[in-house]
Amino acid sequence: MAIGNATWFEIPTANFSRAITFYESVFGVSLNRESFGGPIEMAIFPSAGETDVTGCLVDDPESKPNGQATTVYLNGGADLAVPLARVEKAGGKICVPKTALPPGMGFFAVLLDSEGNRIGMHSMA
Repeated sequence: MAIGNATWFEIPTANFSRAITFYESVFGVSLNRESFGGPIEMAIFPSAGETDVTGCLVDDPESKPNGQATTVYLNGGADLAVPLARVEKAGGKICVPKTALPPGMGFFAVLLDSEGNRIGMHSMA
């Protein structure tokens, strides 16, 4: 992995349980809940191997959701239309619908999650 590439991300939550339900519903995955003793809890996205970039939802009083900060792009699977179809039902809002990138680069979309974070999605179809 090249220096400066993403290795981990943390998405802040206002309501940890609601955020977990949102992401599990939209992406059809189970997040692994972890507590490290103390006030911070995490719900970690699944990973297929050591070289995958992954991250978590974080319940940390020092970290607040923000729809105007850095945008993290999550893998939308084989066709990001599938998870996008679940966004509004799960309590989010689609800001930019599925949009084509230049040839060979796939598609992207942008949403606001249940917490108000700006989150991107990407897929090749």
